[in-house]
Amino acid sequence: MRRSYYSDTISNFLREDETKILGYLATHHAHALEDLQKNAWQKQIKLLKSTLKDFEEGFIHFEFSIPRMGKRADNVLIINDFIFVLEFKVGDMEYQKYAIEQVVDYCLDLQNFHEGSHYERLVPILVATKADPFQNNFYESNNLFEPIKANQDTLSAVLRQVLTNTNGRQINAIEWENSVYKPTPTIIEAAQALYKGHNVREISRHDAGAINLSRTTQCINRIIERAKSNGEKSICFLTGVPGAGKTLAGLNIANERMKADKNEHSVFLSGNGPLVDVLREALARDSVKHAKETGLSSSKKKEKDRAVKFIQNIHHFRDDNLISHKAPVEKVVVFDEAQRAWTKEKASSFMKIKKGLEDFNKSEPAFLIEVMDRHNDWCVIICLIGGGQEINTGEAGVSEWIAALQDRFPKWKVHFSNLMLTDENYLYNSVQQEWLKEKGNVQQDLHLSVSVRSFRSEKISALMQEILNVNTIEAKELCNTIKDQYPIYITRNLTKAKKWLRAKARGSERIGIVASSGARRLRPLGIDVKNEISAPDWFLNFSDDVRSSNYLEDVATEFDIQGLEIDYVCLAWDINFYFANGHWHYQKFEGTSWRKIHTETDRGYLLNTYRVLLTRARQGLVIFVPEGDDMDRTRLKNLYDGIYHYLLSCGIKEI
Repeated sequence: MRRSYYSDTISNFLREDETKILGYLATHHAHALEDLQKNAWQKQIKLLKSTLKDFEEGFIHFEFSIPRMGKRADNVLIINDFIFVLEFKVGDMEYQKYAIEQVVDYCLDLQNFHEGSHYERLVPILVATKADPFQNNFYESNNLFEPIKANQDTLSAVLRQVLTNTNGRQINAIEWENSVYKPTPTIIEAAQALYKGHNVREISRHDAGAINLSRTTQCINRIIERAKSNGEKSICFLTGVPGAGKTLAGLNIANERMKADKNEHSVFLSGNGPLVDVLREALARDSVKHAKETGLSSSKKKEKDRAVKFIQNIHHFRDDNLISHKAPVEKVVVFDEAQRAWTKEKASSFMKIKKGLEDFNKSEPAFLIEVMDRHNDWCVIICLIGGGQEINTGEAGVSEWIAALQDRFPKWKVHFSNLMLTDENYLYNSVQQEWLKEKGNVQQDLHLSVSVRSFRSEKISALMQEILNVNTIEAKELCNTIKDQYPIYITRNLTKAKKWLRAKARGSERIGIVASSGARRLRPLGIDVKNEISAPDWFLNFSDDVRSSNYLEDVATEFDIQGLEIDYVCLAWDINFYFANGHWHYQKFEGTSWRKIHTETDRGYLLNTYRVLLTRARQGLVIFVPEGDDMDRTRLKNLYDGIYHYLLSCGIKEI
């Protein structure tokens, strides 16, 4: 695979004609070549020829691909045992913060996802050609240098200074370039890359330890094509552990079907309001930015309108089809987090109170299938199902979908993984299990069994399951297994937790505080879960914005962050879910005191809430358990102590 527009030894580059190099770059450039880009390349080539005349040993790349980010690094230089990543800002008189973050992000991407770079020394350099000289400290940590700033006159000296620390080894540049790239994008990055036309194979990992998302896509594509050819109505249940890539798979299906046949009007639907808002905003911002970079013009409103057609709120889809009794234009619909669709009781109550529909007596799954069943010929529903992730009253789980198919739509073809039959997190009704065995079609590739949210370790989901199941021996073993790849700590001091987060984040990596929506007695500590956040601001805004997650002021609850993730998380743990006498206790805060939660359903929602919160971090987690205060009967010290000592017994270390 050719990863750069131009690559060669430095000695050959120095002898190569400048016009010929420019020709290579222009030939491989996918977009219309603007004068701005052409002039930047010309100045870049000239400057590098001058800078590298004393560095004939080594290798140079122009426009090196960073697929996960959908971008290209201006230059990569491999000299001795160093990988220099250069970001040029030709004509800039300042070292802009966004550009510094960008070049650090390139290095982090290589370090984390490019096999040949895992153990090599990476040096991010921002070259603002007209900026004043800068006094760099050349500090290195974990094989990554602090970002270095250079101008057109100091770049050569900067390279020489770094190379004084060489160990004399020369990286094999050919092997390095051809080594395996295993990216694990955030769902935001994935949506942006798919939206730009990348394939899921380019932006997702494909090592043997993870389920190949492209196999799942191929499986669902075959089901769609068969339904189309045979005039069938089919429903697919795609299950998976938290962070396994269900949403990514769903976005990819909707995107691929749009490209395969626009008349299918495929759409990605989600009832997760924050996820929809964040993805739409991210796509709009990225599209506007990309348009500017390529010399085009576009407004945010225009791009937001375009994003709305790709990602829709399921409740808007539902309401539109309440008004009309015609078949919808969509022939392929992807329902994200379908386990959160409402029961008949919840849906009927909502329709009566909010819509004035007295006679609505269907569950949300039954109504949504009924809407698609209006098609005379064919259609396909893809339900993305997270096991054990129902977190709110009235969320039906997968059983309500099966009940609707059993009772009202028995002719629909049902496709599912056998995990639906064996894992009680999905389906525990034995009658429904027998019906599925008899009527359904088992497809192995409709279950994603390995969490890929954290590229640091695939065992995070399993660890959190053992902690919640009170299997301390198994939890401790898993903790010891992953400690070097994925740090997990505990503290009684919020300031320490924040300091740990800030020390971990590099480049544009995101940090943030999360807590249960029922964690009402964290408020004396400045953590107010009743203060509503703007999810797009929290997930997307820069660190200097008080609404940003990175500011560590606003806290996200399970409703804000389900389906999304950030790099490093602080989970603030309250006594709505505490540990005593060998098991978990469940309570909610009402008025001025805590009340026990007695119903199994409501206990299940709270358990799932902490499951969601414990699995939101991609790279590391710190759990903050307050000290408590016996002067405050709502924050008794012994209840917090029980949580703290139990988590220590599971192998989690204190900061």
